[in-house]
Amino acid sequence: MSSMGGSADENLETKEMDARSVSSSHGQEPYVHKVGIPPRQNLFKEFQATVKETFFADDPLRSFKDQTKSRKLILGIEAIFPILSWGRNYSLTKFRGDLIAGLTIASLCIPQDIGYAKLANLDPQYGLYSSFVPPLIYAVMGSSRDIAIGPVAVVSLLLGTLLQSEVDPVTNVVDYQRLAFTATFFAGITQAVLGILRLGFLIDFLSHAAIVGFMGGAAITIALQQLKGFLGIVKFTKKTDVISVMHSVLSSAHHGWNWQTIVIGASFLAFLMFAKYIGKKNPKFFWVPAIAPLISVILSTIFVYLTRADKHGVAIVKHIEKGLNPSSVKQIYFTGNYLGKGFRIGIVAGMIALTEATAIGRTFASMKDYQLDGNKEMVALGAMNVVGSMTSCYVATGSFSRSAVNFMAGCETAGSNIVMSIVVFLTLQFLTPLFKYTPNAILAAIIISAVINLVDYKAAILIWKIDKFDFVACMGAFFGVVFASVEIGLLIAVSISFAKILLQVTRPRTAILGKIPRTTVYRNILQYPEATRVPGVLIIRVDSAIYFSNSNYVKERILRWLMDEEERVKGDYQTRIQFLIVEMSPVTDIDTSGIHALEELFRSLQKRDVQLVLANPGPIVIDKLHTSNFAAFLGEDKIFLTVAEAVAYCSPKLAEDP
Repeated sequence: MSSMGGSADENLETKEMDARSVSSSHGQEPYVHKVGIPPRQNLFKEFQATVKETFFADDPLRSFKDQTKSRKLILGIEAIFPILSWGRNYSLTKFRGDLIAGLTIASLCIPQDIGYAKLANLDPQYGLYSSFVPPLIYAVMGSSRDIAIGPVAVVSLLLGTLLQSEVDPVTNVVDYQRLAFTATFFAGITQAVLGILRLGFLIDFLSHAAIVGFMGGAAITIALQQLKGFLGIVKFTKKTDVISVMHSVLSSAHHGWNWQTIVIGASFLAFLMFAKYIGKKNPKFFWVPAIAPLISVILSTIFVYLTRADKHGVAIVKHIEKGLNPSSVKQIYFTGNYLGKGFRIGIVAGMIALTEATAIGRTFASMKDYQLDGNKEMVALGAMNVVGSMTSCYVATGSFSRSAVNFMAGCETAGSNIVMSIVVFLTLQFLTPLFKYTPNAILAAIIISAVINLVDYKAAILIWKIDKFDFVACMGAFFGVVFASVEIGLLIAVSISFAKILLQVTRPRTAILGKIPRTTVYRNILQYPEATRVPGVLIIRVDSAIYFSNSNYVKERILRWLMDEEERVKGDYQTRIQFLIVEMSPVTDIDTSGIHALEELFRSLQKRDVQLVLANPGPIVIDKLHTSNFAAFLGEDKIFLTVAEAVAYCSPKLAEDP
């Protein structure tokens, strides 16, 4: 075959161009379809469409179409306060479901809140405060029917660890509490801003695998932290890594452990695990594991009070402040050194809280088959934490264990959160003195039983089977949290998630295609071993958009495929490669670097006496190829609708033999 500039080629090109315009009535030449060029869009409309797809992909204003101004106003208010929408159709039947669910989750949240506040190095009442105001705000502004709001283990640990690295919670209690409220305020601002600016997609950068690893590592860390209360150890490390914790536990084994505390903790942990087993075995008994923590608290408190075990070294809660949330507006740092620290901690805690709440909300929304607006949820969660920070609360979010119980108990609306808030309000007003003799060991047992399910080993095994790189992200986050700290684990999780994105963008997959026997279909020869190569033609598919980040790699990888193929055909004494077809169906976009790479590829192939042919470029790609004049540079007769037509151009005999 002569070079692209040869006269034989020119004749062939003319012949093919004629074939494009006229369908042969004699059947000598197959009709060649021209690749369509989309009509040029107005620049403003194109920009508008891009912005809409990026920030308004869910078309949030659909319900406002063709409505009167007054109706639009009502819909706008209902969008901000969904309670006005579902409240109109609220019935006694729905209230009964919400009442039962609210009472059930309240019985679970009260003992958990006291324990989670300790994880955050705060006094027990702050956990209860965070289950009073935030759920009320969420019930008014949130759109999930099933999510149960309050403090959660992972965020409590994260907040406690980050705050502790800035202020000592023992020697500087006031500054620590003020920094906690400041971090909560900025966590809420972060969440609300992400929702208002419709940047919810940012939390998707933390992959599922990284979240599984991070949550599992955090659960192990939380459980190990509970050994202090579970074993009755007085002097305990402030570090969270497994080596420091185990060293602290073992070094105090001879003189620091309290056997009475261990007996109480172990007995009730066994009871809690048995209750969980009953609930898992028979879903009808979902309420058993839900009320088990409260029963444990009541029984253990009575036991300690009657036996005065606190006189024998059993650590107790002692004092929980009575009354409603005091205002903390004046305690938030808006100036000074702690402002920046609170802002930084708030962003991290807010993002993790958001990730957890979004995952929970989506899970239960799909179970009940209703739509959840992620951005609206972020605004609701943000508003709830901003108000919470001003009423002595720390970061609250959706709790998976409580939301699952809420769902199983038959909640109908966010009204179950209001019921829970009322129960917490009554507890704060009248019942807090009753928790004075509650042993710390029982709180440790409740937290251990709550977080143990966060270690999702089945998900980790599935991740290993599906994607090894995802498994690396999962294990990186897990070991980072367990052996270093929560921050390091989080950093590893984010870093590996970004690394995966960068790897996929910069190193896209390419494949050699062959013809499936008795068809005109061309597929990956590794996936379909029966697919046959076309003599003298190399067909390569690029499975990604071609951008500045990968254009050079794509060009070099195609040339490497060509060299490998040339060596193979030379060894087998086959027809040398004369045409290289690039199948561009998966190439969704191309930039100037990508077009430049195609020009370089064209020149490299010219020197090797190989013709470049393109098959099925998409609308955006073909438009840019024409705008850049690459289509004219290559020759418009070398751009085809399908691989089969491109092969027919390169090898007419093959086209006749399906």
